[in-house]
Amino acid sequence: MKARDVMTAPVITVKATAGIKDVARVFLERGISAVPVVDDRDQLVGIVSEGDFLHRAEIGTQRQRPWWLALMAGDQGLAADYIKAHAKCVADIMTRTVITAAPETPLHEIAAMLEQHGIKRVPIVHDGHLVGIVSRANLVQAIASSGSKLDIPASDTAIRERLLTHLNSQGWAPRILLNATVNDGVVDLWGITDSNTERKAIRVAAEAMPGVRAVNDHITVRRV
Repeated sequence: MKARDVMTAPVITVKATAGIKDVARVFLERGISAVPVVDDRDQLVGIVSEGDFLHRAEIGTQRQRPWWLALMAGDQGLAADYIKAHAKCVADIMTRTVITAAPETPLHEIAAMLEQHGIKRVPIVHDGHLVGIVSRANLVQAIASSGSKLDIPASDTAIRERLLTHLNSQGWAPRILLNATVNDGVVDLWGITDSNTERKAIRVAAEAMPGVRAVNDHITVRRV
């Protein structure tokens, strides 16, 4: 299996000029823990996660270093702590060096990246543009829905692309929080919706796709 077979797309993104509070609201409203940062050409320039919000002055959690650690950190380290605690703009706290992969990257390489770099997600980039994201959760989804074959045939890839494209065109579908894996014509649906009606409509759409033999619905209905 490859990144294109499990990645979540489209991806929620923010601009580098976005405010810290605005991004925090996006995390809460969308049920996510990180978001890629893109420029005006939708090219990836960074990523910001919940971890970047841990030490904030407005909630009294800014880093408090013992005097001896403060000496070891030096002025540069203390200045960096100050930025993390007081910055108002995403550009000032985001990670600029982002580990990325291509859509054709095998999942075992994605898993190695996550482990080696101690990260929870890998943005998927094609021709410089962000096309998806693979998280640890996506790998778990792939394990749960995997069949006996490691290689996903082109027919399954086509089913997945047709389904996600169709759902992306529907105004009622929760496009950002929806994902699907397809193995031997069996579709596994993942994500979060706002109602059982939306959940049922997504299942109906999957069942109507040519080439689909069965649908497994793992979608969760958001509790308001």
